[in-house]
Order: sequence, then structure tokens, then C-alpha cells
Amino acid sequence: MPDRRLIGPQPRSTPADLGLTPGAARAVPTDLLREASHRLGIIALLGAVLWALNTIIGSLAASAMNLRSDYLALLRGFDAIAVTSIVVSLALFLYTRKADRDPRVSLDLGLWYLVFTGLALGLTIHWEAPPPAIPIFPMITWVGVAAVMFAAIVPSSPGKTLLAGLVAVSMNPVGMLVAKARGVWDFGSPGNVLLMHFPDYLLVGVAVVVASVVRRLGQQVAQAREMGSYHLDGLLGSGGMGEVYRATHRMLARPAAIKLIRPEMLGAASGEAAQLAVKRFRREAEAASSLRSPHTVELYDFGVTEDQTLYFVMELLEGMTLETLVRQKGPVPAGRTIHILRQVCESLEEAHARGLIHRDIKPANIHIGRLGLRPDFVKVLDFGLVKSVANEPAEHSLATGTGLTPGTPAYMAPEVILNEAVDGRADLYAVGCVAYFLLTGQLVFEGGGLQVIARHLREAPVPPSQRTELPIPPELERLVLACLAKQPDQRPRSARHLSDALGAIDGATWTEAQAAEWWQRNQPG
Repeated sequence: MPDRRLIGPQPRSTPADLGLTPGAARAVPTDLLREASHRLGIIALLGAVLWALNTIIGSLAASAMNLRSDYLALLRGFDAIAVTSIVVSLALFLYTRKADRDPRVSLDLGLWYLVFTGLALGLTIHWEAPPPAIPIFPMITWVGVAAVMFAAIVPSSPGKTLLAGLVAVSMNPVGMLVAKARGVWDFGSPGNVLLMHFPDYLLVGVAVVVASVVRRLGQQVAQAREMGSYHLDGLLGSGGMGEVYRATHRMLARPAAIKLIRPEMLGAASGEAAQLAVKRFRREAEAASSLRSPHTVELYDFGVTEDQTLYFVMELLEGMTLETLVRQKGPVPAGRTIHILRQVCESLEEAHARGLIHRDIKPANIHIGRLGLRPDFVKVLDFGLVKSVANEPAEHSLATGTGLTPGTPAYMAPEVILNEAVDGRADLYAVGCVAYFLLTGQLVFEGGGLQVIARHLREAPVPPSQRTELPIPPELERLVLACLAKQPDQRPRSARHLSDALGAIDGATWTEAQAAEWWQRNQPG
């Protein structure tokens, strides 16, 4: 499956815009249904294990106790029921593990599984008559307990829960009637079957209440996911700053992605510190939304919810990040690396001209895909925490102001690590790290976080040509190592100069035809 990433200005949303749609009928979100389907599979697997253990332990006990032949015949009847239950349970478990299964179908099968389990338990419990000294009296059985448990695990409408629960607990009376038909139990009046199991029918009522509560909670989640003009459809991923959701514009039916920044990442959940962080977020998001390079992430919208959660609304992209590209396909040829880096430089050139630096250039924040008919089109992502170097000191950015370390250690320039004054050349250092990763499939410096930081400060990088078997033009290697210089004034002067130098390298080409062929071969359609 291709990665879906964010890009993506429209009128800015305020907390008042984030109200819930009144009276709308909402279904339980699909991702919650998938989680419930996963839990159903676990319950089915647990059922198979319990049936198997019961059969094995029963057989061992019968052997150890030298039971009479009639008891052994009874155990054989139980074994047949257990084996059938194991097969059905494992089949349901395997079905729920298929990635392409509709979770709603799986959950409907779960209700049928409840009925089947009720039948198996009803036959097992009532296969033989109890001793004559034990009178018929109302009792709660595992079937009633299972009905309540399924209502909590399998989101379903109260009507479906009621119907499945009634049929399931009715398997106990069926089991008694089967025992009577076999001539092993004369329990008197047929009404005794209902008298004995009416507590299970009461538990079905409890199951309906539980199902109503679970469904209402799911609908409240769906409500909470409606932000402004967008409806959140499902979780795409999560990271240190927050979660990313797939979203749809309710009027335009336009797919989008929404990145939520958790309130705790602001440094304070309430008070002046949180309000100051929100102001910085809005100012920096407005700066990011002013960028117009076709290779820069474009914000559709941004805002702050009433609970101080920050969010960006961005375009949903099809393709992959450079991180995924290298991890899945290996090092990138020099010609393609130059093609990618020049597009990154075009994005950074505009940002730097406006006095903005990205501060977190890395392969995971660079997306490559197809834009219209153009293959290998690059988008630089996550401009949400850009820093203005023209208007305020370093400590006043959103990230540094909330105690966060801006950037990723493996791609962090020495002056950023030392919290010194930075300019666009800090981004060019990160571009050099990205180029190194593309060419070699390895980081400039390996190791733990603090170790990597120390090596960025002190060690000279090994030339990339010594860490890959792919040919690297000497001019490209010298340019990458220049970007990785410890002192900013030893690096290329600007993103434009770096792009021009990359374009002047001979003997490393990557044509549009090559790019189109690569995408057709690796991600057709």
C-alpha cells in the first residue's frame, strides 16, 4: 500500500467552528470497528484454547480416575462438541485476521458465533441429567455471561444484540429438550426449561444496555472527530507530536489529512503558557501557509480546538517518503538523488528567502510520488514548526518555547545542537544528511541519540562512496561533504547555490522516462 502523507490555505478555523453536527446519525468509526474485529478474533482464539484444554484435561482425569464406560461415552460426546467448537473458533479467528475483510461482516459473524457457542455450551451443560437429589432451580450459565461479554466487545445495534442474545440463551432450553429426547432426563413440565434459565434471559437485557452504551460511545467518538468542515475517518499514524487522521471535507468531498498536536506537547495544558504556545502556533502556521513553492507542503487549514489541541489540515498524498523509498528499495542512484535534492532545494529556497527555516529536514519529511502526469515529484512536509529567523530570537519558537528539541538528532546541524543562532544553512546540513542516506542507505553517523549528537559535533563523516557499491560522481560526493561541514560558512551559501551546483554535475542523469518506468514497475496505477 502506498504511504499517505500530508500536504496542504482556506479561512482559518477557530474553536467556535469546531462544534458538533446536531442530530446527525453517526455510525461507529471504521477504525474502531476494525479494533473490535481484532478483539473478536482474540476471543475466538481464546475459545478454541479453552475448548481444547477442557477436552485434554477431561480425558486425563478420566484416565486417572478409571471412570466407568458410561462416563467415557459421555466424554466422547463432549469431545465431539469441543472439536467442532475448536474448528469454528479457529475459522473465525483466521477470518478476522484477513486485512481485506470488512469489519462489519466480521462483527456480524461474531453474533452468529455467539449463537453457536450458546448451542455448544447448552448441549454440554445438559447432555446428561443432574443427580436426582438436585432440584431444578433458576441458574446463570456461561451462555448468559457470553452474551454480556459479546455486547461489550462486538459493537452492534441493540436490536441485533437482543436477537442474537435471545437465540443464544435459548440454546440452554434446547439442550434440555435434546437430553429429554435422548431419554436421559425427565424434568417434568416443559415450562421448567424456561424457569431454570430465566436469569440468562435477564442477562440478555443487560447485554442490550451494554450494547447501547458501547454504540453511543462510538458515535461520540465520531462526533469528536468532526472538526470544522472536516470529518475524521480513521487513524493513519502517530508520532511524538501527535496523531495523523485521514479526513474528508463534508461539502467538497475532498480527501485530506489532519495532524493533531497533543495538548501536552504545548508544555502546559492550560494557563498563560498554553495560550502563549497557541499564539506562537498560529503565527508560525500562518507563515508556513504563505509558502507557494509547488514542492512545499501546502496547508488547507489550521486551528485550535477548545481543549487547546492544535491541528493542521493538509492534502492527502499518494506515494512514499524518502525514508520508505530507501528502506524498501535500497540506495538511490546518483542521478535520481540529484533530481530529488534539487526539488527539495527549490522548496527551501523560497522558505529561506522569506526568513523561514524548516529545522526538521529528514527523509521521513520528504515525500515523493506522482503529481498529475509528473513522476518523482517531491513535496517537503511538516513546515508546521518553521522558525522565523528575522523577527524573533530562537527561544521564542513554538518548539523551543515549549521545551521541545527542534529537529531529529541524525539530521541536526551542529549549531542547532548547540542552540546557537541558525539560518538556512542549518537546513542545508540536513539536506547533506538526506543525500548521504539516499546514496548509501545509511545514516551519516550511527548510534544512540546522545552518541549521534556528539559525533555530529566532533567527527568528520566517512565519504559516502566508501559505504556503498553504487557509483557516486566525485563532484556529488564533494558537494555532500560540503553540506556536512561543521561550520555554516563552509557549506553552500544558499539552497539556490546548492541546486545550481547539483545541476552542474555531469554523468549522473535521471530522466522523466526513467522515473515513469520506475513508478509503473513499483506502484502501477
